[in-house]
Amino acid sequence: MTNTTDSSSKHAVNKTVLITGAAGGIGRATVNLFAEKGWNVIGVDRSTFGDGFPENGLFIEADISEPQDLEDIFSQAQGYSLRLNALVNNAAVQIAKPLLQTSVEEWDAVMVSNLRAVFLSVKLAFPLFKAAGNGAIVNVSSVHAVATSANIASYAASKGGLLALTRAMAIEFAPDDIRVNAILPGAVDTPMLHAGLSRGHVGAGSLPERLENLADKTVIGRVGKPDEIAHAIYFLADETQSSFMTGQALIVDGGATARLSTE
Repeated sequence: MTNTTDSSSKHAVNKTVLITGAAGGIGRATVNLFAEKGWNVIGVDRSTFGDGFPENGLFIEADISEPQDLEDIFSQAQGYSLRLNALVNNAAVQIAKPLLQTSVEEWDAVMVSNLRAVFLSVKLAFPLFKAAGNGAIVNVSSVHAVATSANIASYAASKGGLLALTRAMAIEFAPDDIRVNAILPGAVDTPMLHAGLSRGHVGAGSLPERLENLADKTVIGRVGKPDEIAHAIYFLADETQSSFMTGQALIVDGGATARLSTE
């Protein structure tokens, strides 16, 4: 595990956010946006971030599917900041294959990263939220939680479970002034989206052709950008903008789920 700052530095005055899946498309955009807004950023990913992580932030290279790694993550987080104002559960694993060809090991890998890790992260983050006096949890679910397609069953099930978990946590944590909401991105131009296009649901042409076919399925006529999802995440995390929201699912999909599939 590595970090980019001296753990003796404390940032009790400014707000602090912990973002998992920080090195991916949406995660990286979210890290940059929170940093631009003046937040202290803790980023977590099993891959290296590379250049450009916020200079005063903390990057932890770890695997959230491992319970011991999660304990180490929040131990380092507490060394960096005694309080946590927001937790963005963004890391995810996607298996894009027919259900009948999905192994038990693959199913479990998806559930461990996409669902169990959120459950454990929230438990470990709770003392830091209590120290802050309030907070916000943003769970990155997916439109696959409400409308899905073939050959992505394990991912859809995990994201549907995350949506239900969001509602349950919102109810349990309301007395502690901790808001819990979910964001449901649609098609966003990320490496995960590119990998998922191999399912054949938008044709079998080149990658640009498949992306164009996918864009045509949205009302807006294009796929989303990671920055657009990052702004929606920030909206849910920032109490000055969304203080009366909890237990909600915010769909950001270019209108894809607004259109009848029979059109």
